[in-house]
Amino acid sequence: MGPEELTRTEWDAIIVGTGMGGATLGHALAKAGQRVLFCERGRNTLPSAPDAVRGEYPEERGGAPELLARGGRTSEEVIDESGKRPQRFLPFTGSGTGGSTGLFGMALERFSPADFSPRQNHPDVADPNLPEAWPVSFAQLTPFYEAAEAMYRVRGTADPLRADVPRFTGEPPTLTPEGAALFAHFTKQGLHPYRLPLACEFVPGCHGCQSILCDLGCKNDSARICLTPAIERHGAVLLDGCHVARLEADRTRVSGVCCTWRGRSLLLRGRRVILAAGALQTPSLLLRSRSDQWPIGLANGSDLVGRNLMRHLVDLYLIEPLSKSAVENRFKELAFNDFYRVDGLRMGSVQSFGRLPPSEMVLQSLQKKMSLVRAVSPLLRPFLKRLVDRSITFATIAEDLPSLENRVLPESPEGQVRFVYRVSDADRARITQLRQLMKRVLKSRRWRVLKEVDNNERIAHVCGTCRFGDDPQTSVLDASNRAHELDNLYVVDTSFFPSSGGTNPSLTVAANALRVAAELTHRKFD
Repeated sequence: MGPEELTRTEWDAIIVGTGMGGATLGHALAKAGQRVLFCERGRNTLPSAPDAVRGEYPEERGGAPELLARGGRTSEEVIDESGKRPQRFLPFTGSGTGGSTGLFGMALERFSPADFSPRQNHPDVADPNLPEAWPVSFAQLTPFYEAAEAMYRVRGTADPLRADVPRFTGEPPTLTPEGAALFAHFTKQGLHPYRLPLACEFVPGCHGCQSILCDLGCKNDSARICLTPAIERHGAVLLDGCHVARLEADRTRVSGVCCTWRGRSLLLRGRRVILAAGALQTPSLLLRSRSDQWPIGLANGSDLVGRNLMRHLVDLYLIEPLSKSAVENRFKELAFNDFYRVDGLRMGSVQSFGRLPPSEMVLQSLQKKMSLVRAVSPLLRPFLKRLVDRSITFATIAEDLPSLENRVLPESPEGQVRFVYRVSDADRARITQLRQLMKRVLKSRRWRVLKEVDNNERIAHVCGTCRFGDDPQTSVLDASNRAHELDNLYVVDTSFFPSSGGTNPSLTVAANALRVAAELTHRKFD
């Protein structure tokens, strides 16, 4: 489809972003017969793209921006303004067809029922910004969780601590020897491990594909499961390499999507505009869409667009295997939720992380931060290689609480995302206790911890920057994920979260996208 036809068409839905929220919703709308246009800022890295970097890190080929883009990664720096001096860095996030699901470790886990009542989980937190409840309940989302688990072909076993049982496609393969040993170890400690739910086909030769594009058609990401069939079977159109510069709007409706594509400036028109570019890019787009009608940003009458940035509090625990021979450490196998709530304090989940990045990537990252590392690199190389090759890594994923001061700021003059994120004292106290719990659990094993909680470069699971709720004064979106102040603008990425929960967000994003799709396919156009 050429530029003229793209701009002449009035689309039923223009969807900005093709990650878990955008692709899942777009597929459902296209399947229902609506005219859907996907605008994806990154490259086309679908299986039909011959130049995509699959099965390896782009850094293993040199890591040039072009290679990062071909590997489904962003090549655009962001600016962290949390400290005394701004820090620029390249976030390890997805950019391309499938968004960050192209890189995800495939863990698709439901939030717990308690996650939907965040204030009850933190009774000692006085901040009124922490909401009492989500505007939708766990019970309302359950049928959509079930549908998303079936759609993404999730395999795993039930968490013995939970009453609700996910509808899995099947069980994952047999545990690796080290996985089985750790399963037994955790059980002996009185914990309740289970097989982590994964959106994985486990084809012969599967190697987990943590943080890289899958080369075996094994990873059930949003590009494979939703975007491809939406295009090939249901007539949706994809514009990859499409940069959405701003949205045009009056006081009640978005009237146009201004973008550049293949060197051309386009003005696209849709009956609905749905943002799913991620919890950094979505608020950035709204903030730069200022106008006389919207002086501090589109849909921002509450001044909450960009605020309440959350990113989960993650530490990595590197456990030395019992075996002295080579070990398999590529797979996410186990999880336990015994620390989701301890002595009245809300912690989070503990789960397999998969294999660390290649040792040379780790070394290069250290060299950028500390000049002294360059001098001792020959000594560090064998240590880091042993660490990567032999460590069985687990992640603690702790809920962080929303704060008005943690936010995405208006972009820099050069168009870079700017943000502020500081760990609160309350969050830090919970992390200290969680570390003590992990220390007791691992006391009979050899291990080390990588304390990543204060490292803003580890900005995984970012969420909360366009929260939904019932009150337009305290939220950006309503319970249908529609902007309170605009009739035809929706947000379905993790921006809508009013709290971050204590586990991976992807399944909740997919389930909510299906919920919103069910409303939009049964509702007349606004």
